Amino acid sequence: MWIDSHCHLNHERVAPEDTPSMLASRAQEAGVGGMISICCRITEEFDGLLEMVRPLPNVWCSIGTHPHDAGLADEKAISLELLCKKALSDPKIVGIGESGLDYFYDNSPRPDQQDSFRKHIRACAQTGLPLIVHSRDAEADTAQILREAAAGGRVRGVMHCFSSGPQLARDALDLGFYISFSGIVTFPKADELREIAKTVPLDRILVETDAPFLAPVPYRGKTNEPAFVAQTGNFLADFLGIDREEFAVLTTRNFFTLFDRARLA
Repeated sequence: MWIDSHCHLNHERVAPEDTPSMLASRAQEAGVGGMISICCRITEEFDGLLEMVRPLPNVWCSIGTHPHDAGLADEKAISLELLCKKALSDPKIVGIGESGLDYFYDNSPRPDQQDSFRKHIRACAQTGLPLIVHSRDAEADTAQILREAAAGGRVRGVMHCFSSGPQLARDALDLGFYISFSGIVTFPKADELREIAKTVPLDRILVETDAPFLAPVPYRGKTNEPAFVAQTGNFLADFLGIDREEFAVLTTRNFFTLFDRARLA
């Protein structure tokens, strides 16, 4: 079975008729055995997200502030102590994030993004939960902040929807992080990303959809959903020359090694 290590079941771009339970059901039919629905804004999204995933078997969630929202006053007001308390409040919460840096859009001031990123890293160190990292056009600062914060070896996590260059991949791997590939890896012009995938140890690779965004070929241009992670996984297995079932097994094993609070129902 496959695991979608990153999706957004409650995003406004999801069609109203596609309820989270329907998306999870279609995913199961496609051989996807579980998924994490990611939190982007604690103050407005987290409580509802947690209530949404609670009744869904093998669907978990995270808690965190996306870098786009890092400059908002209510998100900045979330203390480290409160973040840690909420993160440990329910077994359905299996990770912290997504957090990180996005210098492509710069929707929040860069100092606010960096402060938020460091807060989330400290929360991971205190709770033991893995960090879900978003990085776009911010490779040097992402690596530097991770190196500073993870120096004690107490922070682990995943570079989600990886689309950066080989240097950030090496830096993340050196810190013990996992690399997660989305439908981008199936795009015709993603040659460099596919070459990076070859360098990732097989015990450190994950797959995801980032649904409802970035649907893989042949669904590109359509609304993405967790069922499509199987397409990405099969594509990557073929590219790496690994049996598809074997690749599904190892990426699923990697998922439960990293997100060790997640338990199959």
